[in-house]
Amino acid sequence: MSGKKIGFVGGGRVARIMLGGWARAGEMPAEVVVSDIDPGVLTRVAKVFPNVRTLGNDNSQVAGQDIVFLAVHPPHVAVVLGEIRTSLKPDAILISLAPKWTIEKLVGCLTGFTRIARMIPNAPSIVGQGFNPIAYGSSLTVQDRGDLAKLLVGLGESPEVEERNLESYAILTAMGPTYLWPQLYELQSLAQSFGLTGSEASAGLAAMVAGTVAAMNDAGLSPEEVQDLIPVKPLAELQPTLLEGYRTRLTALIEKIRP
Repeated sequence: MSGKKIGFVGGGRVARIMLGGWARAGEMPAEVVVSDIDPGVLTRVAKVFPNVRTLGNDNSQVAGQDIVFLAVHPPHVAVVLGEIRTSLKPDAILISLAPKWTIEKLVGCLTGFTRIARMIPNAPSIVGQGFNPIAYGSSLTVQDRGDLAKLLVGLGESPEVEERNLESYAILTAMGPTYLWPQLYELQSLAQSFGLTGSEASAGLAAMVAGTVAAMNDAGLSPEEVQDLIPVKPLAELQPTLLEGYRTRLTALIEKIRP
């Protein structure tokens, strides 16, 4: 990807996550430009990433880069596409980070520009541990796909998936940390109140989470058998309410974000 110029239309959380992951991995692209309508957002980007060029509400200039990330919320996509469609270079690649908007719909709004991919970003990309599933438009060549894979490698995994599954990944991987972080932070805090040091609590928590998922995937046991490995379950009476919340809220949410 040497020499490729990167643009972000939108400088919010997702842009900062990706820039942070590249910076941590020592793989920050040589030229990055970010636009946003909020001056405060751009000030924060410039403070954390001083080598990134910021532009106040100038999406057309950002759209003139080699690889353009569309990092805006779904309700704003149509307006932004109208602003950038005449600025995209014929050989550029546009990567939409929004759910709901299919490649077909994006092409229609861009009056025929077809060099498009869609990706569902993941917050752990900020430490190079992200899971960022990506679907490629048919106009992108093997070389294009390989170039994007190289660009994204510093963020973690970026497996190619079927476009119809992207919204499911949005629920599972993109929003998944929000389901777990409050519980994990509380558990970490309690462990320290029980006498562990901060580093001891952090190390134990990390090993427990990794081992928990490994037992689910690798033990060769049914879900019931895995959950029966530990006889004492202090929060068992709370689980029905928690699980019902998952089923109700997440089922409603995926219906809302599906195309």
